[in-house]
Amino acid sequence: MIEKRISIGNIDPIDFYGVNNTKFNLLKDYFPKLKITARGDEIIIQGEENDIEILYSKITALLEHYHRYNMLTVANLKRILIEDNAIENPEDMESVILFGNSGKAIRARTPNQRKLVELARTNDLLFATGPAGSGKTYTAIALAVKALRNREVRRIILSRPAVEAGESLGFLPGDMKEKVDPYLQPLYDALSDMIPPKKLEDYLETDVIQIAPLAYMRGRTLNDAFVILDEAQNTTRNQLKMFLTRMGVSAKFVVTGDMSQIDLPKRTESGLIHAFKILHSIKGIAFVEFDSGDIIRHRLVKDIVKAYEEKEEKKGENHHEKQEDR
Repeated sequence: MIEKRISIGNIDPIDFYGVNNTKFNLLKDYFPKLKITARGDEIIIQGEENDIEILYSKITALLEHYHRYNMLTVANLKRILIEDNAIENPEDMESVILFGNSGKAIRARTPNQRKLVELARTNDLLFATGPAGSGKTYTAIALAVKALRNREVRRIILSRPAVEAGESLGFLPGDMKEKVDPYLQPLYDALSDMIPPKKLEDYLETDVIQIAPLAYMRGRTLNDAFVILDEAQNTTRNQLKMFLTRMGVSAKFVVTGDMSQIDLPKRTESGLIHAFKILHSIKGIAFVEFDSGDIIRHRLVKDIVKAYEEKEEKKGENHHEKQEDR
């Protein structure tokens, strides 16, 4: 006899096991040869290896269903238990990071998105750079939500520098939340794809998910958290150093940015560019450079990015020729 354990993550046990364990007892009835015990968020299975593997695959399928549809009815449970192939094609499932609202599969769709997912398993600090629409921030937020669901972290912290097109927060109308929300809206949009509205509202109210401008990071130590800094090309060297040194115990940091869209004052070096120069050799830090091939927005976006890149390259060549002529 062997033993295997599987966690249901942060799912409410009543939702998964049913009121008075009705669904859990039904699960036990389908596998009379096994000893199945529920202790909080953990299911303990004891019995013969082959029987355990079958039940384990069924529970995995039940968890996938719950995360996809945010519910698990008795009818759902019965259907999955009697199906021969409860789990989807493993090749199709491999790219799925998690299931969002209404069963939407949040996938790593491009090679660099998959690379970011893979490197996140073995590195605690990741830099993801590339053009708008390449999915770098969206993929990072999906990884954060997955880590929260699996109880790998206790909270998610999302931040951006409030530097956009030369505007100053002090001159914008409203209180601080009203001032910074326009900068942080892309982060809200991504979260609302992955977490039901009521649950997201609860997470925000209880600070399980925190969204704040970069200036609010100063002086904090971020433990047991998945922390994402977006638009990092608009940080100064000191700002990015401040952010990176907030990393606490059991934390994972992802820094994203687009080096072609720097809104800092002239002659101010981007902290993201500086970090790329000095951090490459440190073990535990990984870098993923997205490109126009990763863009998954409207088909025109790739052509727009390409046109701008070609213009910049031509500008650089002309500058080089003028230098040689002198």
